[in-house]
Amino acid sequence: MKILVCITNVPDTTAKITFTDNGTKLNKAGVQYIIGPYDDYALARGVELKEQLGGTLTVLHVGEADADPQIRKALAIGADDAIRVNCDPYDSYFTAVQIAHVAKQNQYDLILMGRESLDFNSGVVHGLVGEILGIPSYSPVMKLDIDGNTASLAREIDGGKELLSAPLPLVLGCQEPISEWKIPNMRGIMTARTKPLVVVEPVAVDEVTATMTYSLPAPKGACKMIPADQAETLIKLLKTEAKVI
Repeated sequence: MKILVCITNVPDTTAKITFTDNGTKLNKAGVQYIIGPYDDYALARGVELKEQLGGTLTVLHVGEADADPQIRKALAIGADDAIRVNCDPYDSYFTAVQIAHVAKQNQYDLILMGRESLDFNSGVVHGLVGEILGIPSYSPVMKLDIDGNTASLAREIDGGKELLSAPLPLVLGCQEPISEWKIPNMRGIMTARTKPLVVVEPVAVDEVTATMTYSLPAPKGACKMIPADQAETLIKLLKTEAKVI
C-alpha cells in the first residue's frame, strides 16, 4: 500500500501572533512552529497502517524551507520519505492543486491529512484534492481500518457519527480519536537524517483569492462580578450587554 500524509507547518498554539506589511503578512519573527495537530493524528494512523499492512508512507508538505524541521520530525515518527513543494501556499485551492499534482504522479492508495489546518482553519483542502483527482473524500474521520481494497470509516456528523465503507483510493481529513500522537524515539531521529526529502517546484495555478488584510480578534472586555444574591442584575446584563439570552 502506498500512503501519502499531508502535513502543515503552523504556529504553536501558545505563540503570540502579529502582522507586518500593513496587516497583509504574518510576522514570523520569534514564532515557534509545529506540525498541525490534526495532521499529527493523520500521520500517526498512517504509520500504524503501514506497519500493519506493509507498503510505504510518504509525507508531503506544500511550503517553504522553514518547514524542514517539521518534515524531519514526521520522518522520525515513521514516514519513509518526504516531498516538499517549494512555495508559499497562499490559499486552499493552490495547496490542493499542488497535492493533487504530486498524487497523480505517484498513484497513492490512501491520502491522509488533518481535518483542517491550525492557521487558516479552512477545512476544504481534502475535498478539493478529492475533486481534482476524481476520487471520494471524507472528513472528519474519527476511525479508519483497511481490509484489502476497502476502507471502513467512522466520521463525525451533527448529533452523532456515521459509519461508512468505501473502496480505495480515498482522501481523508482526520481528527481524534483516529489514533494517538506519536513521539519520535532516538533511533527514529537518527534515521530521519538520512531519509530522502525531495524538493520540487510548484505547478502554475491561476490565483483565485487575494489577502486584503489580517486582524487580531477584539480584546476581551473586563470581567464583571455580580454578587450571588443579585440574580436579577445578572439576568439583565446577560440580556442587554452580553446578549446571550
